[in-house]
Amino acid sequence: MLGYRYRAPDAPGFDRAFWLLALVALVVIGAGMGLRDPWPVDEPRFALIARDMVLTGDWLFPHIANVLYPDKPPLFMWTIAAFYWLTGSLRVSFLLPSLLAGLGCMWLVYDLGCRLWNRRTGLMAATALLVTLQFALLTKRAQIDAYECLWTTLGLYGVLRHLLRGPAWGWYWAGFFAMGLGIITKGVGFLPILVFIPYAAARLARWPLPALNGNVWRWAGGPAALILAVAIWLVPMMTVVALSHNPALDAYRDNILFHQTAVRYAEAWHHFHPWWYYIGQIIPVFWLPLSAALLWMAPAWWRRLGRRNATYLLLLGWIVLVIVFFSLSAGKRGVYLLPAVPALALASGPLLTGLIRLKSIRITALAITIATGILLALVLIYYLLVAPDQAARLATRFNFQPWSFVGALIGAAWLAALLGRVRFGVHALAGFFLGIWVIYGFYGYGLINPDRSAAGLMTRVDNRLQPSDQLAIVDWRAQYILQADRPIVHFGFRRFGSADEIADALAWVVESPRRWVLADADALKKSCAGPKQAVDAGFRSGVHWYLINVKTLASGCRAKSAAAGGPSAVYRSVSPPDYKSS
Repeated sequence: MLGYRYRAPDAPGFDRAFWLLALVALVVIGAGMGLRDPWPVDEPRFALIARDMVLTGDWLFPHIANVLYPDKPPLFMWTIAAFYWLTGSLRVSFLLPSLLAGLGCMWLVYDLGCRLWNRRTGLMAATALLVTLQFALLTKRAQIDAYECLWTTLGLYGVLRHLLRGPAWGWYWAGFFAMGLGIITKGVGFLPILVFIPYAAARLARWPLPALNGNVWRWAGGPAALILAVAIWLVPMMTVVALSHNPALDAYRDNILFHQTAVRYAEAWHHFHPWWYYIGQIIPVFWLPLSAALLWMAPAWWRRLGRRNATYLLLLGWIVLVIVFFSLSAGKRGVYLLPAVPALALASGPLLTGLIRLKSIRITALAITIATGILLALVLIYYLLVAPDQAARLATRFNFQPWSFVGALIGAAWLAALLGRVRFGVHALAGFFLGIWVIYGFYGYGLINPDRSAAGLMTRVDNRLQPSDQLAIVDWRAQYILQADRPIVHFGFRRFGSADEIADALAWVVESPRRWVLADADALKKSCAGPKQAVDAGFRSGVHWYLINVKTLASGCRAKSAAAGGPSAVYRSVSPPDYKSS
């Protein structure tokens, strides 16, 4: 490793090895697409918003069950909606943006690796990105983060092509335009701008860098391109709000522009974690296997920085700044760090060719593979042989039997270890990581989907009700509406099963014998109704659900609810299409 010498940068061109890797990535990330519905926390919400955009024709202002949704800008939902409009299948379209974003990120990492070093480095970097746990996990999900990662990676790509291999003013402007698209995706699309901090440090220290020699107008073209991209959404949104004189739209504008951005960062109201959360909990686990190799890579990086290599300063400095940026906010989620993973893979690429030849690395990788197989085997033995009663209770509570799936993972771990042995220990670990996602997609999706998607619960509810019955949900989530066979009545977004919400539901349900309310056990405890006055609807994800009708309520509760004079507000979701056949 110490003697590794770089060749002159390669033009990417056609590389059969990369396209073979891209095919593997397509199988790994796309495994199981179309076999499951959107899963919480975020997937059903974005899928429902996108579906309703197509059904209602209102694309400018996202709504969730006919309530304005100000948490995120609309670009991600627009993309899902466009694929839904094209395919007619929500099961396929809601995962397509993440799949394409994952493939796009891999190509960008490969291409930049070729230009900064050589084709082998680009291929190693793209491979490292694919096998990194957090990247594979989030590109197989329809959270907004994988799609956001595409724009931040493209932004960083464009800027670095200019700063390190420039002048390339077209890519510099394209990078800023991508940042603007990232901003109207989630808000943090500006992150690649942080790379100018280590770049300025390198310039001041007179590190070797290309002479760019651009006038002020060329440099200003970058921020102008960012503003242009943001204006694609911001200008029509602000225009409609200004002309409508609608207080609801005024509140939407203020919420999405200020409350969900600067206020959320500076005064977070959820996901509280200590400052070391990312360093102590997320990076060691979710950046595997690269995080396991940091002990070997860090000294090599340090030596290259000592030789005034600006490429490493910009990449590593940007990763550190991203971690610091998110660590300074009290509200933290592990998914926030995903934009830094492609840069980490890129910085690791030149070292990996030498590292995988080290016996210590091979033994460590093989040990992780074998240890994972042993741990899973012990879990399986415990539940099936030592504590079968607990296994039965878990299977009943979560509505699926996971043991065959665990057995398949054990088999994959031991097969990878057997084929790899010490000589190919790194290959064994990488193959096992990729095999997990393929097994998970083609086999695990079918096991987990009925419970995770609320399909099982809503099927039981639909079978209990008549076609002419009306259904309301208390403490509702988007997955219930997606799986329902009728429009859903609710009493406001994010009331979280409060006493006021269940009171509104009871006041609504007593007005007609054709009305039913679906509520969980915790919500019923806050009302005059209770499990004994309801129809058992079973469990979903460990939560017990009940159906309430005017006929199930005790006379005192019925009279109290009727005296309330009706709910304070009633909303009705968009009439669903034949979703389950799509």
